[in-house]
Amino acid sequence: MSVPSRIVRITPGVLPMADVRVADREVSCCLAYVPEAEVGDFVLVQNGFAIELLDPESAAQSWRAFAELGVLEAAGPDAGVDASRTDAPGLEISGTAGTGNAAPGD
Repeated sequence: MSVPSRIVRITPGVLPMADVRVADREVSCCLAYVPEAEVGDFVLVQNGFAIELLDPESAAQSWRAFAELGVLEAAGPDAGVDASRTDAPGLEISGTAGTGNAAPGD
């Protein structure tokens, strides 16, 4: 499952890398598929690669959908981010959804 994440840092190079924030944690990903991405953009990350750029409205809509499904406790991609940088609400990831640890039938 890919959850919209905000790019917080980019390290240029032959394979440009980015640190992205999702909820209260940061992870690294490769920007090879979206070289036009910039700090502050929202991306979908799958298997360590940013695979798609999202506009802020689409990112917020995705978060609301995940919240409605009960995967996230609140809609918004920027928990733990300085409020002066964004007006998006925070979130917390709940349960084991998306971790590969869910029991059969979940």
